[in-house]
Amino acid sequence: MAETVRWLSEDEQSSWRAYLRASRELDAALDRDLHCHGISLSEYELVSMLSEADGGRLRMSAVADLIVQSRSRVTHTAARLERRGWVARRPAPDDGRGVVLELTDEGRGALEHLAVAHVESVRRHFVDVMSPELFRALGEAMRAVDEAYDADPTTPDPTQCPTMDA
Repeated sequence: MAETVRWLSEDEQSSWRAYLRASRELDAALDRDLHCHGISLSEYELVSMLSEADGGRLRMSAVADLIVQSRSRVTHTAARLERRGWVARRPAPDDGRGVVLELTDEGRGALEHLAVAHVESVRRHFVDVMSPELFRALGEAMRAVDEAYDADPTTPDPTQCPTMDA
């Protein structure tokens, strides 16, 4: 098998490692900045996606897909936000098994304040450290990665992998 592997070149390995480190540092920085406002990055992402959805509501499974988190993690995050009064869980109107997550007025109000802090953090840690050309190229590169992932028939379904959290 080792003979068929296309190992990374030194330059490719260096770029890959730079991406891994920077993406983890960025997530940590954005999370720290939001923690100063009493919310985590994953909680902010969930509330933000709801705010952009039609009627401020989405099925829990759709939220999980949008924020690329397991359904169980979204359930735990939603429970924390529900205790704050920022979201409400309701049975899906079209089937009894599904759950719809809805942004409350209190959650929308909190998001309006948090969005300012988050955008300032994104600018400081990400957007403003690059030239506009580099930032645009990064966006194009990440869209290519996303499209390739979505189109790859060998990408495992998490529910089919016993070691992956579905």
